[in-house]
Amino acid sequence: MVSLCISAVASTQGKTLLTSALLYRFKESVRPFKIGPDFIDPQFHRAICGTDSINLDAFMMNPEQLRWLYGRYADREVAIMEGVMGFYDGMDYGSSAYDVSTLLNVPTVIVLDAQGSYITPSAVLGGLKAYRADNTIRGVILNRLGSQSHYELIKNRIESDFDDVAVLGWVRDGLDALRDTHLGLDLRDCDKLAAISTQALEHIDIDALIALGRSDAPAAKGYPFPPPPRSEDAVAVVCDENFSFLYPDNLRFLEEAFSSVCLVSPSCDEPIPDTCKSVYICGGYVETDAAYETLRNARCFKDSLIRHARSGKIYAECAGLLYLGQRVDDKEMSGILDVSFTLEKRFQRMGYYTNEAGIKGHAFHYTRPLDTEGGFDILRGAKTGTGQAGSWTNAEGNVLGTYLHTLFRSHPDLVRRRLM
Repeated sequence: MVSLCISAVASTQGKTLLTSALLYRFKESVRPFKIGPDFIDPQFHRAICGTDSINLDAFMMNPEQLRWLYGRYADREVAIMEGVMGFYDGMDYGSSAYDVSTLLNVPTVIVLDAQGSYITPSAVLGGLKAYRADNTIRGVILNRLGSQSHYELIKNRIESDFDDVAVLGWVRDGLDALRDTHLGLDLRDCDKLAAISTQALEHIDIDALIALGRSDAPAAKGYPFPPPPRSEDAVAVVCDENFSFLYPDNLRFLEEAFSSVCLVSPSCDEPIPDTCKSVYICGGYVETDAAYETLRNARCFKDSLIRHARSGKIYAECAGLLYLGQRVDDKEMSGILDVSFTLEKRFQRMGYYTNEAGIKGHAFHYTRPLDTEGGFDILRGAKTGTGQAGSWTNAEGNVLGTYLHTLFRSHPDLVRRRLM
């Protein structure tokens, strides 16, 4: 198979452009991956190639678990993983593109923005390679160039400075297909992907790229996680365009743990089935005007969720937490939990966190609770150890909403306690 990690010096340097072009080029035979806890890029990956993109997160999983996860899902002829921020960003949590590509022994292609320079890109590449001797940087693609001659200047310099890095090609500056798109941010841009891919890959040696990434397919050995729970009951998973933050392996884990999984779409006003003993509500966007307009018209869904809360179990993440509350500013929610929220202009929490039970996860949100007296759980910053209220429950304790997104396979007791 072919395995590649696409990274860069920083965000906005072109790795999403290259990743998207390659996913489209190999869409019939590719498995996408995203390094880190991001929900947006994996949605875009899936829209491009029709295959679930799997998050590889070395903070929420230990090395053996991450190897197992990669081996399980690297089931196509090509595996393309998109890095997070710059190549080494996230090292303080052990979850950078460097950490993950090194752990999985996957060669990295660095996208270098070389506009307005011709020798400096080689110096930048040298700095990246020297920072950690065991790095996986094996190739480079130069972005935002104006001509073949400009590319040749930089290529000759890199090849004279390094004998272990393949210069695989270049991407022209100002691609026509990108002039009216927000690539990587808007799923509506997928209708432009054929043109984007053709233009982005026009000057890239695909055969050399494939040769660089060719390796044996990884194997998922053993099962390096705590024993998974088993239930003969059914669980409802609330997910649609407004509740779209769902890790694919979390869904797979629930399918393995429960007798059946029922997908419920509030946007289509689908009710929680009476046959489901528990409900998992994904994160997403409920505080926006467009999402709220849809949700306030979903009376059948809302009424069924309120009825379910009287006796069944509910576990909700982030947007799910907001929907369980009383309101977000002037937007009325379900009122199941006695807490209200307000939407701020700046994010209130972003990064890795651990709750009081030792469950590791990620949080990123712009809302904050107006009354933290009901907060029964604390999220502690992974680096600082500082704590803030992050979860709320009802008086009976069968309904829990939290800001923390986590990977169920690493914490099966969470599923056992909150959904079984």
